[in-house]
Amino acid sequence: MRYYTLVLSLFLFSCKDTLESVATTVTTDSYTEIKKALSINPTAVENYAAQGKPAYVNKDNTAANPITDKAATLGRVLFYDKNLSINNTIACASCHKQEFAFGDTATSSLGVENGRTERHSMRLINTRYAVEAKFFWNERAASLEAQTTMPIADHLEMGFSGQTGRGNITSLITKLNGIGYYKELFKLVYGDATITEARMQTALAQFIRSIQSFDSKYDIGRAQVANDGAPFPNFTAQENAGKNLFLTPPIFNGASERIGGGLGCNACHQAPEFDIDPNSRNNGFIGVIGSNQTDLTNTRSPSLRDILNAAGIANTPFMHTAVPVTIRQVLNHYNSIAAAPRNTNLDPRLKPNNIGQNLQMTPAETDAMVAFLRTLTGKDVYTNKKWGSPFL
Repeated sequence: MRYYTLVLSLFLFSCKDTLESVATTVTTDSYTEIKKALSINPTAVENYAAQGKPAYVNKDNTAANPITDKAATLGRVLFYDKNLSINNTIACASCHKQEFAFGDTATSSLGVENGRTERHSMRLINTRYAVEAKFFWNERAASLEAQTTMPIADHLEMGFSGQTGRGNITSLITKLNGIGYYKELFKLVYGDATITEARMQTALAQFIRSIQSFDSKYDIGRAQVANDGAPFPNFTAQENAGKNLFLTPPIFNGASERIGGGLGCNACHQAPEFDIDPNSRNNGFIGVIGSNQTDLTNTRSPSLRDILNAAGIANTPFMHTAVPVTIRQVLNHYNSIAAAPRNTNLDPRLKPNNIGQNLQMTPAETDAMVAFLRTLTGKDVYTNKKWGSPFL
């Protein structure tokens, strides 16, 4: 018996390399379709879950859907895949472009068959680090997860609307089931190849929340001081002046004219995350792109981080109407708010004494504000391949 045991042990030892090679081949072969179409290594995906954040950033809205490397990888593929549109021409990334801080320079983004979005495409920066409440400009989505597939089901945007003979989300799932790399990716993430809208939403939301920017001049300065109000040692005098104007509330007289203090931007766009206060109401822009309609519901805003590129040029037009195209035009709007009687949803912070504010900004203050907002721009988010297209 000992003889046979010894022989068997020697045989298994001699076959060790062969058996390991077979096991490796099986594992590798299970990702054949991924390797054909995507620049992704399924056995060594990018780091999305453990990127880290500055100590002074306290917000994090991922509790209900924690980021994992594998699910965010699937989300990245879905985000860039034009198969998610009815005619294979539009992806999420068509309207949210990495080179523009995941926004769009067009007034309204191009959809399927030359359709156009009804509102301007938002930048997607630091979505994770915000008081997450509702989504879209008019907050019609109850969560980021719900938001992710609504453009896919929109008749103008990505077309799976179920209208005029088009398929719906169920049709899309059938379509994706016929694409080999999705079977492999869903199995990689969820343990089986079943594709559902809920799984798509989970993965897309994780990828979007993974997109972060914390390497700006502001971050370098903020890491060296105890709080935002302290002078940043790496800032110019003008940049520190702009920061103080941003943070400090204004003092108004009875006519709502500023007679002291700062500009009060921080009341709605809170540092250091610079996300929008979810209790904010309309900011004075009440139009609708391409029509004469009035829309008072638009209240949400993306983070002010990377609002400008490294050259100080706006990454996208501003507001849901895309009417202001420069940051100076935005500041001019807030400088003098016209409290139109028909705007029954104007944020009360913009109409002290129930009169539209007049900040009476000087040219020097405007220049200081522009200088400060430029410090919120990072570098890595524009070029890091883990947020870029995964397609070969």
